[in-house]
Amino acid sequence: MANKVKNDAITSRDENFAQWYTDVCRKAELMDYSSVKGFIIYRPYGYALWEMIQAYMDKKFKETGHENVYMPMLIPESLLQKEADHVEGFAPECAVVTRGGLDELEEKLVIRPTSETLFCEHYAKIVNSYRDLPKLYNQWCSVVRWEKTTRPFLRGSEFLWQEGHTIHATADEAREETMRMLDIYETTARELLAIPMVTGKKTEREKFAGAEETYTIEALMHDGKALQSGTSHYFGDGFAKAFDMKFLDKDNQLKYVHQTSWGVSTRLLGAIIMVHGDDNGLVLPPRVAPTQVMIIPIQQQKEGILDKAYELQNQLQAQGIRVKVDASDKSPGWKFSEAEMRGIPLRLEIGPRDLQNGQCVVAKRVNGEKLTLALDETLPEKLATLLDEVHDEMYQKALKFRDEHITDVETYEEFKEVLDSKGGYVKMAWCGDEACEVKIKEDTAATSRCIDTQAHVDGVCPICGKKAKHIVYFARAY
Repeated sequence: MANKVKNDAITSRDENFAQWYTDVCRKAELMDYSSVKGFIIYRPYGYALWEMIQAYMDKKFKETGHENVYMPMLIPESLLQKEADHVEGFAPECAVVTRGGLDELEEKLVIRPTSETLFCEHYAKIVNSYRDLPKLYNQWCSVVRWEKTTRPFLRGSEFLWQEGHTIHATADEAREETMRMLDIYETTARELLAIPMVTGKKTEREKFAGAEETYTIEALMHDGKALQSGTSHYFGDGFAKAFDMKFLDKDNQLKYVHQTSWGVSTRLLGAIIMVHGDDNGLVLPPRVAPTQVMIIPIQQQKEGILDKAYELQNQLQAQGIRVKVDASDKSPGWKFSEAEMRGIPLRLEIGPRDLQNGQCVVAKRVNGEKLTLALDETLPEKLATLLDEVHDEMYQKALKFRDEHITDVETYEEFKEVLDSKGGYVKMAWCGDEACEVKIKEDTAATSRCIDTQAHVDGVCPICGKKAKHIVYFARAY
């Protein structure tokens, strides 16, 4: 039993995509379920993926002047209620603490669903003058939203994320910040995760509770559904007025600050799995993979094989490549299957014949292609180049799939037919009336993902016949 190949138990993506996703999450040992519904255990491999994303983004944030802070987990109910739209948007999802130890609390405490109110209260205390601005804060933490339907990484009662909260002296500065962070998110998806995004502005109905404007990055999954993968919000001075966040400006006038908020979460792990994975398990983009190269010694009991494997490991590590040796007593077939399941970008095989010929065999996870490379001083450089090539291949493959699943339609019948037969994003003119948006959702379960702010708008809304104001991406979504 120890040598059994592992991957035969994964459900096919095309047979049952939801079950395939769960199988991969469990069998690749990314997570496990806890005893509380909706709260998952991030196993080392899953958490390592999050750490890779965190490290990359944290560097980007700090390069743009942001500082990390940590706010309390608990929010007094009265504080949360200061911004009416905000509390209304989150009230159904709030988990509430009513007892501390043996005592009933005088005031209920809400476990943070997000931290706007905490940042606002703090900023109101520490900002007095234009000299105190801007404040560019971010925190890495978990939040709790009591979801009825949960799925690992995509929608949970608790999830890990980062939330940036900034305040500025002018609306222009705040708007610039909003778009800067959206760009960082899109860049992260492209350069780290090999995922092309659709970006744009959310409709009034879909924007964040309490925001004036919400911008989003949207990924397209293999099953044709969209996944909101990150958002950046311009708040204007709405929270500032609710929390009395004022500053004395250069003209000696008291003014309200202008605010932003932006965040991505462990939903990005779900995006990696569903965009790139296949029927054999994970397929990890090299730049986010905790292990980029797995060295598998063949007939490792023979003299010199393991020594050479560890020599190669040291050689590659010295060049900054993340590499491991699988020296377990499992069969080579089991090891190949394990590396495949875990999505490791490159598998390097070294056996007696390879050693004799001064070469090794390298297999690419993305497409199974095998290459024979010389065991010389150029190997690390060749593998580094190969990892970049794999990243580009994965991005182009995902981009081709996304672009082939963006369909422009002019009639509502065409809209519905494309959604049912092809899926993906359906682009359609829209009048801007929420009633038409609601009808689309009720009829098709599709929602507006974002407005294409670059598109030329012409014609009429197919739902009501009124003049169109926007071109919108619609899709069924997670």
